[in-house]
Amino acid sequence: MTISHFIITGTSKGIGEQLAGKLLDRGHFVYGVARGESQTLTAYERYQHYTFDLSQISEIEQLMRKIINEIRMANSDVDMIGLVNNAAMLSPLGPIEQCSAEQINLNIQISLTAPIVLTSCFISLTEDLPERRKIINISSGSGTYPAPGMSVYCSSKAAINMFTRSVGLEQASRQSPVEIIAVDPGMVETGMQSTARGMDEREFAMARFFREAHDTGQLQSADALGEHLLRMIERKFESGMLVKYDEA
Repeated sequence: MTISHFIITGTSKGIGEQLAGKLLDRGHFVYGVARGESQTLTAYERYQHYTFDLSQISEIEQLMRKIINEIRMANSDVDMIGLVNNAAMLSPLGPIEQCSAEQINLNIQISLTAPIVLTSCFISLTEDLPERRKIINISSGSGTYPAPGMSVYCSSKAAINMFTRSVGLEQASRQSPVEIIAVDPGMVETGMQSTARGMDEREFAMARFFREAHDTGQLQSADALGEHLLRMIERKFESGMLVKYDEA
């Protein structure tokens, strides 16, 4: 059986944890990057966790060199090497004038700068490898549709979409291109959703929208999204595409 190696950020919970578990159940290797550790995932022999704060941008290259070196040493019949940029930050929520410079900077570092640097390192460090290479950037409908009180999050996701499209064009002319796509996961029951709907409407006007989405059953589970992402990993897309979770 051919196996694959996947680097996934944000594996301590939610979408990242669910996707990692599904890949591990199929016999693949997963390298999780998160500040916290999932006890569920650590039970798998083929899971390796890296405790890391993605706001430490200058240390990402060293981390990626270490992980790619581990992949090279695995000595397995490899079908694909993948990177899933899943980790993101929802806060700060509220009118932009109430968001501090520190909050804004932290969001941009984790939600945008880190995925860009991870992508850059992944492409450069795997250029000599013959295996299929794929990058999935987890985006959001917020990257397309503006929302009051979510200007920083929306901007980060919109930038991720444009970054994906631009890198896709770069890769189009390469002899061994990396496939890169951005995925709109739809509305998923995660800690981010819980945080948003739990806020006071006087501080965050969109709180009512998130509560109604939850109460009317509009949210899919992280487990269901994980199944969609598995199909997206297997399917080949035109590099640079922005796709919805149910298009595979």
